[in-house]
Amino acid sequence: MIIGLARSRLVALAVATTLSITGAMTVASTEAAAAAGVEDEGADCAVPGLPDAGSLPTVSRLPDPFTKLTGTRIATRADWRCRWQEIKKLAEKFVYGEKPPKPSSVTGTVTRTGISVNVSHNGRTAGFSAGVDLPSGTGPFPAVVVLGGLGADTATIKAAGAAVISYDPLAVGREGTPRNNKQGAFYNIYGASSGTGVLAAWAWGVSRIIDVIEQSGGTILRADATGVTGCSRYGKGAFVVGAFDQRIALTMPIESGSGGVAAFRSIPGESGAQPLSSAYSEQPWLGDAFSSFTGSPGRLPVDTHSVVGMIAPRGLFIMDNPHIDWLAARSASVGALGGAEVYKALGAGGNITYWSAVQDGTHCAGRPEWRTPLQQNIQKFLLNTGSYTGSMRIASNKSGNLAEWRDWTTPALTDGGGDTTAPSTPGTPAASGVTATGATLTWAASTDQGGSGLAGYDVHHEQGATDPRLGQSATNSITLTGLTANTQYQVYVRARDGAGNLSASSSPVTFTTTGAGGDTSPPTAPAGLAASATTSTGTTLTWTASTDDTGVAGYEILRAAGATGGTFTQAGTSATTSYTDTGLTPSTTYRYQVRARDAAGNTSPVSGTAQITTQPGTSTGACAATGTVQTQWSTGYVIQPLTITNTGTSAITGWTVTFTLPAGHTLSGSWNGTVTTSGQTVTIRNVAHNGTIAAGASNSSAGFQVTRPSGSTAVPSGYACA
Repeated sequence: MIIGLARSRLVALAVATTLSITGAMTVASTEAAAAAGVEDEGADCAVPGLPDAGSLPTVSRLPDPFTKLTGTRIATRADWRCRWQEIKKLAEKFVYGEKPPKPSSVTGTVTRTGISVNVSHNGRTAGFSAGVDLPSGTGPFPAVVVLGGLGADTATIKAAGAAVISYDPLAVGREGTPRNNKQGAFYNIYGASSGTGVLAAWAWGVSRIIDVIEQSGGTILRADATGVTGCSRYGKGAFVVGAFDQRIALTMPIESGSGGVAAFRSIPGESGAQPLSSAYSEQPWLGDAFSSFTGSPGRLPVDTHSVVGMIAPRGLFIMDNPHIDWLAARSASVGALGGAEVYKALGAGGNITYWSAVQDGTHCAGRPEWRTPLQQNIQKFLLNTGSYTGSMRIASNKSGNLAEWRDWTTPALTDGGGDTTAPSTPGTPAASGVTATGATLTWAASTDQGGSGLAGYDVHHEQGATDPRLGQSATNSITLTGLTANTQYQVYVRARDGAGNLSASSSPVTFTTTGAGGDTSPPTAPAGLAASATTSTGTTLTWTASTDDTGVAGYEILRAAGATGGTFTQAGTSATTSYTDTGLTPSTTYRYQVRARDAAGNTSPVSGTAQITTQPGTSTGACAATGTVQTQWSTGYVIQPLTITNTGTSAITGWTVTFTLPAGHTLSGSWNGTVTTSGQTVTIRNVAHNGTIAAGASNSSAGFQVTRPSGSTAVPSGYACA
């Protein structure tokens, strides 16, 4: 346990430095770098009623991030904690949809090659996994979550000393689904008709990964040193991940475009930028409520500059591309410059970097200009070494002018009326009412010693490298829930005052949760796992029942793609000794395992492995394919969407599109399809969630990116669908 102010998230003032804003401004800054120990520091803040969409006035300039919903401006750094919460609620209601807090149960494992996540909430379950690629050394390591395989250069990340977590956002929130039938682990828990867009769903998934890292004890990965990165659609996702989880120490969105860092109000006036209506309709990235604002962003009570501000004072490295108009780099510079004012107000101006002054115009390319600042940001925010000072390097052809977009000034936030004295140390907690999943703690109250008043208490679980916060209380007692059965906890308390000062940690109390009914014996492993009735999209599994001293409660079915490699993740559950898995991809190999669980939550060893290969996809009708050039530049282009239309009279359950790339063109990326290439011939097959198309209907979720020789204007030809 670390004693004293080392655990405080107070802004640490250092020697003033200069933040150079190319072509825009120069500001003085002081250093601040600290991720919070909890997903949402301001969860206890009382937020006034939010306005209704119909009552919102049109405001052409960026809303003042420092003015509270009550109409008064914040004056201290401590005030920002609850103003952050107001911005979060506004962004959820009008832009992204709600990102729910931690579910009632999050479990999983962390190994040197992967992370598994299992979630239960209100009787619903879901699971997903992520890969882990460690750098050289012994660890524990900081880590950068890379969304969808597109983000900052992974070799540079590892060379800087951080692990790479490969996260598939589409397992948590799928693209290509209608808004009234969203799919993925998030929507398995919160419902297919949830108004939350997939960007917030992806952010929820990263938060659950961090939950599991926290529970793992910090022997492989450090939970207090997590970064996130992504490019293009995954750049939008990385931006939202960093804004909505204060445990993220470094956020690195790349070329995020409309729906990402780009200021909503600025986009309509930027020539060639993807319109807001297009960003809303292309995929269910943004929340359903945003539909009311695609043509009138001036009515939004929040804009992306405030979402940038939500990341402050934590590390933020925004990378952008000024060569592709569609990516709205000028509007992104407006969002970044506006958000930088929040960093300045918090004394953390050196913690934000915006960099669009690059030579290579290829979308999502690794650029030499970014390599050194990428290393320096990782060293500063994830390794706590180095003294990098952020800068704004804005391309002259895509430089926004913040003065045109604001009518507010940036306050010099104080430390809270001069109160820098921490409260007294709380008494040692006493535990009572300990159950399998909860306990009640009480302790002798602290006293305020600086005049700003005692605000409450933070309750932490001591477990080594990082101590996750179990809860907050306004009084000197708390009832903890969601604990793990048969587990020893060491818990301590810290008091905080109105200025944000944190007391020293109390002495810890140690208690052990009970077993559910005292049962600690797992069931036996299921035997005889076999698959039958395999079709192009499904298979039926059967096995011999497990045995348990108190009875088997059910079975968890685990699935991995491919004949080798990959990570087994939970595909479903069954109360019997059979399970039918559906929604599979035609002509694809899968492996399955099953494990039993009893009423106490004990799980058996896994069964043997059953392997299947689905049948080829069948079409009872005909289909046609059309590729639309979404955007292009001198050395490449994006085809989005690749539209597949069922021209027959009955549904198809799979499709295969072939086409020819012009000479010298190479495929550099794709989404929502399984791709193979042979010379210049490209074949794209459906994935599990977009293979079925009703008669006369279309699916527009797939797309791809191509690199071409400079000067070539050719695009693919000869699209054929079967």
